Amino acid sequence: MKILVVNAGSSSLKYQVFDMETESVLAKGNCERIGTDGSFLTHKHADGRKKEYHEHMPNHTAAIHLVFKALTDPDTGVISDMSEIGAVGHRVLHGGDRFSQSVLVTEEVEKAIEDNIPLGPLHNPANLMGIKACQEVMPGTPHVAVFDTAFHQTMPPEAFMYALPYEYYTKHKVRRYGFHGSSHRYVSAEAARLLGREGDPELKIVTCHLGNGSSFAAVKGGKCIDTSMGITPLEGIPMGTRSGSIDPAILQFVMDREHIDIAEMTRILNKESGMLGVSGISSDFRDLEAAAGEGNERAILARSMFIHSGSKLIASYAAVMGGVDAVVFTAGVGENDADIRLKMVEKLGFMGIAIDPARNNVRGKTAELSPDGAKVKVFLIPTNEELVIARDTEEIVEKLK
Repeated sequence: MKILVVNAGSSSLKYQVFDMETESVLAKGNCERIGTDGSFLTHKHADGRKKEYHEHMPNHTAAIHLVFKALTDPDTGVISDMSEIGAVGHRVLHGGDRFSQSVLVTEEVEKAIEDNIPLGPLHNPANLMGIKACQEVMPGTPHVAVFDTAFHQTMPPEAFMYALPYEYYTKHKVRRYGFHGSSHRYVSAEAARLLGREGDPELKIVTCHLGNGSSFAAVKGGKCIDTSMGITPLEGIPMGTRSGSIDPAILQFVMDREHIDIAEMTRILNKESGMLGVSGISSDFRDLEAAAGEGNERAILARSMFIHSGSKLIASYAAVMGGVDAVVFTAGVGENDADIRLKMVEKLGFMGIAIDPARNNVRGKTAELSPDGAKVKVFLIPTNEELVIARDTEEIVEKLK
């Protein structure tokens, strides 16, 4: 079966086509500037061939039509017609507390995604547009929704509740949801496989998804019991442009002195804080690494704050689980920044967590980083959220037959 995986943003649409017999990616691409002038699609074949299509895409439906033009192109195509796509898997940001697993898209599911727009105002509308666009172009093809929040629905109440008036939870669903669920699920399962402990209910893993957006998860027996992001992806450690967790009284304090409203304050917390806000240079960790290497004190501080916060989370999640068997680094920074990996665990030796500097000299591929005989294994495992979506889609669709 060939499965199309779609990740629709407000003005973009990323896609990959999987051959599920081999779980290989046949092609992938990205539609950019949907709905604005200068829209284009960049399409890449698995063999390295690449082609750009500069055509106006007024909406996501037009984008999907262009995707199929690329997929059937004699130069770089991988299918002869749309009927070869057996199913479509859609990344959906927020499922609220309604979905603990991936589901076949129905009218009821679409309504639930729409109902969760207040929880995911930037992403859920775009995700829904992507689903409707694909349905319009492929009305007879099954569609599956894979929620970023679903993996974290196994958290106990003491982990997901906030210490606010309880009616905020019952009336408005204010609670911790967590994100990057497909990534945490994938790398924790891979770590269990590498340890030969698949299905072990006592296996304790801390997964560290480090990128422009970063989150940690405590995974015990394959189930999430705590995670660092909250009702939105703003909570947790400082990130590329997000502040991470701060004293909430700071908001009113700054608003009064800067004469700004809550909308502007929220924008600053999401877009101008984190590594960018502290360093004043960039949100890109590569830029910060270069600047830190040249002695830039604010770049050094930004990276140190990121490392400090990550170390605390790893230790606290070990405490929550009553121990830890493995720590996993993944995503853009986790897979490529050896210095951050090394420093994030260097104070955790008392817990049996350590990294061998020689083994740590690796980027973007699965590797054990811990020294021989280490009590706690440390892994680098590249994430593959798209494969998780494709696998879930295939499993659900197969049950329809």
